Amino acid sequence: MSCSGFTCSKNCLCAINLLYVMVSMLMIGIAAWGKWFGLVSSFQVVGGIIGVGVFLFFVALAGLIGAIKHHQVLLFFYMIILFLVFVVQFSVSSACLAINKEQQNHLLEVGWNNSRSTQRDIEKSLDCCGFSHVDVNETCAAACFSHTKCDTCAAKIQEHAGEVLRFVGGIGLFFSFTEILGVWLTYRYRNQKDPRANPSAFL
Repeated sequence: MSCSGFTCSKNCLCAINLLYVMVSMLMIGIAAWGKWFGLVSSFQVVGGIIGVGVFLFFVALAGLIGAIKHHQVLLFFYMIILFLVFVVQFSVSSACLAINKEQQNHLLEVGWNNSRSTQRDIEKSLDCCGFSHVDVNETCAAACFSHTKCDTCAAKIQEHAGEVLRFVGGIGLFFSFTEILGVWLTYRYRNQKDPRANPSAFL
């Protein structure tokens, strides 16, 4: 059955935005849970994830209200913001899938050197010390450090970095296509006449 009517467009747009609301709540919940149980000590990481989740929540909420009320202004700004998010997300996802091993190592080292709290989290969770070499004169949060026999964190991270980047890139591409679908649905829905509205009303 084709989906070309006003009600069908409205329902599809509501469904997409409900999905975004659930994803945003999941992001906020996981970040808060990780911080609460001490899995992630870096405030920047937790704050960044929660910030993205809150932003996505409000964008989805605006789209949901605009779809329910057929509000032209809300739908217009929602469409513009969603298109910008699509451009950024599509670019980042494509970069994740296209990045080579040398670029991976450079980005991992830059990220490692930028945050001491992230270093401690990785050392503790992966039971490793240092990025490319183990310095016995420095402190390390890994349990293996007391036995003075630890692997470097670069070796352990690189075992899974490629898989993680491909997974993140694939998920990002999937959601970027739902976003461009949302832009198209919003554009079409804005230009459709509500059958219950006054036929002489301006659209």
